Amino acid sequence: MTTTLHITVGDREQLRDDTLQFVRADDDDELDESGQQAILQFGSYDDLVDVLTPLRLDLLGAIAERDPKSIRETARLVDRDVSDVHSDLKQLEILGLLDFEGGSPGGAMQPIVPFDRIEMQIEYPLVDETHADESPASAD
Repeated sequence: MTTTLHITVGDREQLRDDTLQFVRADDDDELDESGQQAILQFGSYDDLVDVLTPLRLDLLGAIAERDPKSIRETARLVDRDVSDVHSDLKQLEILGLLDFEGGSPGGAMQPIVPFDRIEMQIEYPLVDETHADESPASAD
């Protein structure tokens, strides 16, 4: 079963409306049974790029592809310092982008990515929409 994480940026009210449509579709049995949907929304584009850095996305990809058995093994896969990788993995866990298994006393914690793919939808207006209806002043 394919599990996709949908990452969006922007209006929380729109996310609420989208979620309600998703729930209604589920009630009507209109969902594709082959996949599940999870949504992570950031309030702004800046929030997204601050949290989902290229290094953290590389970590997610390495874990999903190579299935490392420990944080140390994960750090070796991406050729980074173990403490930096540990810090990034904890941030990704807080966001729900990965889980840890194991971790018994003396045992290694294994990072697990519960998604097969990530889809990002980013609306980035180039023009301030609040002033879009105003005509520019002319120099006549």
